Amino acid sequence: MIDVDVNGISIHYRIEGSGPWVTLSHSLTCDLTLWDELAAALAPSFTVLRYDTRGHGNSSAPQGTYSFDQLAADVVGLLDVLDVESTHFLGLSMGGMIGQHLALAAPQRVDKLVIASSTSRIPPEAGPLWDERIATVRAQGCAAMVEGTLGRWFTPGFRAARPEAMARIGKLIAATPAAGYIGCAGAIRTLDITAQLGAIAAPTLVIAGADDPGTPPAMSEVIAAAIPGARLEIIPSASHLCCIEQPEIFNRLVRDFLED
Repeated sequence: MIDVDVNGISIHYRIEGSGPWVTLSHSLTCDLTLWDELAAALAPSFTVLRYDTRGHGNSSAPQGTYSFDQLAADVVGLLDVLDVESTHFLGLSMGGMIGQHLALAAPQRVDKLVIASSTSRIPPEAGPLWDERIATVRAQGCAAMVEGTLGRWFTPGFRAARPEAMARIGKLIAATPAAGYIGCAGAIRTLDITAQLGAIAAPTLVIAGADDPGTPPAMSEVIAAAIPGARLEIIPSASHLCCIEQPEIFNRLVRDFLED
């Protein structure tokens, strides 16, 4: 694992495997370890680059509201430092939002695109909910978000059956710097990119968890309908972090799409 300076901040990243490049981008309040299982599945066939998004993990967490233009530029800057001309890109939730912006801003850098558990628009009526979350984190830190977030991210059955997974993800949520949450949540709160998605040229796979209350399959259907030729896959018995709840299905869908 290495840290490099990109766009005035330090970005923490890890590279493993060999073959064509694939870059993995995690959700809000996680870090690159979200992708441990997928990285292991892809490493025999791909060079896997995963990184901590600005404000998360061991990357810098500057104060202030971030933008998706900035978060996509961080990816471009990292690719430039590593001399990577183009890469497959997979993003989940916030990472999927970054992927959409990246595919529009720097289409020559994206070979294939995977957007999981994400959306292209936060409706205005959800603004107060994000304001409330930001206020909570500002006052109490991200530890206050653990229980509510786990409840949205996993089905009740999985939560009950996998306490070790809840402890692992809960620890990531709690450890997220408040400034990083506030900065990224400010970008998410105003997301509205649906009308631009028709310009995405990269072959695209859209994945949704069937039981995801935060970014339900209908949001993925909108993305898949807007991007020319995009394919939609809905994973049964999975909520928001479908890569953790149904890793065999998720990893197979991704690997087959990238290798096709």
